[in-house]
Amino acid sequence: MNFISTLENAFEQNRNVENAFAMSQYMRNKFSFFGIRTTKRRELFKEIWKQNQQEVHHHSVQIAQTLFNKPEREFHYCAIEILIKEKKKAYSDTDIDWIEKLILQHSWWDSVDTIAKYILGDYLQQFPNETENVITRFSSQESIWLHRSLILFQLGYKQKTNADLLFWLCLKYANSSEFFIQKAIGWALREYAKTNPEAVLIFVNSNKLKPLSTKEALKNSGSLKIM
Repeated sequence: MNFISTLENAFEQNRNVENAFAMSQYMRNKFSFFGIRTTKRRELFKEIWKQNQQEVHHHSVQIAQTLFNKPEREFHYCAIEILIKEKKKAYSDTDIDWIEKLILQHSWWDSVDTIAKYILGDYLQQFPNETENVITRFSSQESIWLHRSLILFQLGYKQKTNADLLFWLCLKYANSSEFFIQKAIGWALREYAKTNPEAVLIFVNSNKLKPLSTKEALKNSGSLKIM
């Protein structure tokens, strides 16, 4: 594919070994990097995307999966950005298969959180009747990243948030000892508190959450305090 080969060449030409080392360290050496800063990476990416619009549009999932199979983290970010734009309001119900695969591949907070909010979240807004199936599917597996995605997928829903579902999911994982789960619970509650602070305060006061979850949930609550 011309888009991928052109992108590979551009990233290789802009490789920065010093930046790559620092980026990899920040990500606990879990990924390789070209060392291209976000602004420059997006500048290169968007120009090449513009030059290959039709190819990307018609083969978005295939291109994204190919990029995600590569070792460098910058390719993964590009794959996610392609899917966010190209698949918005254009999902099929079977797309949950590759969405799950994407969450599980090269999993870390930076990719999983974006996929959960902008891809899984959009998918379930388009197919709300699939929500129960997805919860059953994801929760039956041991991956903390699938569980984190369930907690976070409503992050952008605001007034459309299903509060009962959010609170139920928070309680489902409330006793988890995993840092990323405790943090996700707090983040999801803190985000919903921007829409309904009273409901979040009542929920936090009425249930025993891990200290980290409680702290994160009430971080920006102003005068709202745990009872």
